Amino acid sequence: MLKIEDLRVNYGGIEAVKGITIEVQEGKIVTLIGANGAGKSTTLRTISGLVKPSGGKITFMGEDITAQPPHSIVPKGITLVPEGRRVFPDLTVLENLKIGAYLRKDKLTDDIEWVYTLFPRLKERSWQAAGTLSGGEQQMLAVGRALMSRPKLMMMDEPSLGLAPLIVKGIFEIIKEINKQGVTILLIEQNANMALQTADWAYVLETGRMTMQGPGMDLIKDEAIRKAYLG
Repeated sequence: MLKIEDLRVNYGGIEAVKGITIEVQEGKIVTLIGANGAGKSTTLRTISGLVKPSGGKITFMGEDITAQPPHSIVPKGITLVPEGRRVFPDLTVLENLKIGAYLRKDKLTDDIEWVYTLFPRLKERSWQAAGTLSGGEQQMLAVGRALMSRPKLMMMDEPSLGLAPLIVKGIFEIIKEINKQGVTILLIEQNANMALQTADWAYVLETGRMTMQGPGMDLIKDEAIRKAYLG
């Protein structure tokens, strides 16, 4: 579904991503793990069109989308759940969800109900300002908003950041459920243990380079991975 070949990204004179190659198979959950500054978020932002690459190629569903702008990327079926939630605090939960469907011209009722089925708490708070929600509820809203564009590929940047362990477990259950319903997932996650348990395939990034890849459950048993990321 998604193929990244020899991707390079520069910030000024610093090369943040140094020629990585990644494949995301349709229907799978794929994770990128690595320390802060490894280039994970930059990779997602480049796929989204928010950052222009200095080299390499990005192909989605057979189409070259390298350096296309975000407003061209989203209609193709790619959506990003950004780090830090980024909900619109003064708008209601329902208004935030509708913003996720801003490119659509059809009826939204069924999709809103689907989001409320995944996240019953959002239904209870549909008329509440998003800024008054808890961190976990805002993360649910960020995911729900992304689903409103009916993505083929959902990219998630640190969905568990700053959340209590019980909430984190619930978020990962939802990720698996979304995947079961046909959405391919590309996930960045500091909680390497949860990410590797959830992912079909994992890539390890270190200072902008790919150092290891394999099935998530295989990497979780790897001694070097355990020492570096699992404590």
